[in-house]
Amino acid sequence: MTTRLEPQDLTRDAAFKDALHGKTGQNSNSFMNMLQKDKSAQKLAVDEYFKHWDEKSAATETPEIRDARKAEYATLTRHYYNLATDLYEYGWGQSFHFCRFSKGEAFKQALARHEHYLALKMGITEGSRVLDVGCGVGGPAREIAKFTGCNVVGFNNNDYQIERGTAYAKKEKLYPQVTFEKGDFMQMGFPDASFDAVYAIEATVHAPSLEGIYSEIYRVLKPGGVFGVYEWLMTDAYDNDNPEHRNIRLGIEIGDGISNMEKVDVALKAMKAAGFTLEVNEDLADRDDELPWYWPISGQLKYMQSIWDFPTLVRMTHVGRGMVHRFVGGLEMIGLAPKGTQKTADSLALAADCLVAGGQKKLFTPMYLMVGRKPKA
Repeated sequence: MTTRLEPQDLTRDAAFKDALHGKTGQNSNSFMNMLQKDKSAQKLAVDEYFKHWDEKSAATETPEIRDARKAEYATLTRHYYNLATDLYEYGWGQSFHFCRFSKGEAFKQALARHEHYLALKMGITEGSRVLDVGCGVGGPAREIAKFTGCNVVGFNNNDYQIERGTAYAKKEKLYPQVTFEKGDFMQMGFPDASFDAVYAIEATVHAPSLEGIYSEIYRVLKPGGVFGVYEWLMTDAYDNDNPEHRNIRLGIEIGDGISNMEKVDVALKAMKAAGFTLEVNEDLADRDDELPWYWPISGQLKYMQSIWDFPTLVRMTHVGRGMVHRFVGGLEMIGLAPKGTQKTADSLALAADCLVAGGQKKLFTPMYLMVGRKPKA
């Protein structure tokens, strides 16, 4: 399968990062960073991202509209994270993913356990060279490096995240055990057989083709190397002819920078087509956990285990979201926040609603685990 790739322009992307974010990449205060974005650059990012979604409903969506998103997969994803990274860090932390929860388990501990579990299933060993595809600001890369003793190269398509990830690694004295490189994961600049292992945590969903990204990962793996992924997928229960299902899928895509989300069977076929021998495949969201993976964004106070969970849950209630909407809108009105901040926050809230609905109805999973091995030469 041939996928049309976007031309890369690393110089342009770096210049836009400087224009939008200035020197805030070194500043750990994500809320203040959000307010300090350049207003004209923010408008450009907002326009470029939301042109793919404005006035395009699930009811009127066509294959041509989805193809247009896939054709600009790299630009769409890059601008999404230009807009959303500070909001993610402020509201969630430095590991941009969901996880399973045990009763009484602290939020950050659960995130780390999810990362440790992937490393365990892959068999990552001390001293091995590992690639993190779609690394965000490097939360999982740092955790897996500390957990296993491996050397991690974080790779993604957003200069601001690369700068922040590098700063965090240096702050934790993990540099150069953990380093970062910029580029399009559909066309990585690494030579063939560069890594002992590759993992991706809720990142390859941004690819225009799962077979395409898995094949590129296969290329950079050494023979005998292992690839592990937590994939975002629509389940077998998803019916694209069902309007409610389509609305849920599109809401997730809008609020999470996804050009084309696939079903489980597509991902399994893509792993095999890329050449991997599949060793593990399981939807971890189907485990019989007392607390669902989506509880932090559900706004349902019944999941509160301690008083410390209250701020997390209350901000996701309808009252809490309304307050955030008005607060961010007020900041825009008086010029403290750049235009488009409220629109971005609202799209994240829409995605949260659709993620919860998708999880409750078993239409969507953010943690379909696959571990595949590249055959030895």
